Amino acid sequence: MPRIQAIKSEAASAKTTKLFDSIQAKLGMVPNMMRTMGHSPSTLSAYLQFSGSLAGGSLSAQHREAIALAVGQANQCDYCLSAHSALGKMAGLTQEQIRDARLASAVDSKTDALLRFARKLVDQHGHVADDDLQELRDQGFGEGEISEVIANVALNIFTNYFNHVADPDNDFPRAQPLESSVA
Repeated sequence: MPRIQAIKSEAASAKTTKLFDSIQAKLGMVPNMMRTMGHSPSTLSAYLQFSGSLAGGSLSAQHREAIALAVGQANQCDYCLSAHSALGKMAGLTQEQIRDARLASAVDSKTDALLRFARKLVDQHGHVADDDLQELRDQGFGEGEISEVIANVALNIFTNYFNHVADPDNDFPRAQPLESSVA
């Protein structure tokens, strides 16, 4: 049961209604996490702007979704794992790539380095070693892309923590649990 209730459209402020309308037009729905953020138009707007800005960056949708899955798994956010499993599939990730991303690994070395770095950012609270940065550079990531990795991790920590506190009803297909022998 949600700890902060999702706001219904008819109870939303004018600012929130406008944001809900744009989300509905883009996604065909307003996910419960965003409905819950809608209690504060500033919070919802900040989330949408941060997410939208990163969507226009240099990282691919697949890389952004893989980061979201690695961070969501690290933070044990069921809502985000469900949402990003669905969004990752829509971005072209296979079931195997979704599972691997949750484990902060990938078959290709570039994505593997990206996901291991993202997971280290979470696990080490941003205190990564010079070697960790060099590994990304060695895989062809430039300073701008590294900056976007950090920003994507931060965005996903925000949504993970928001969902831990608010506990919105999950309106996405539930993410499959990882095999206990792998987790």
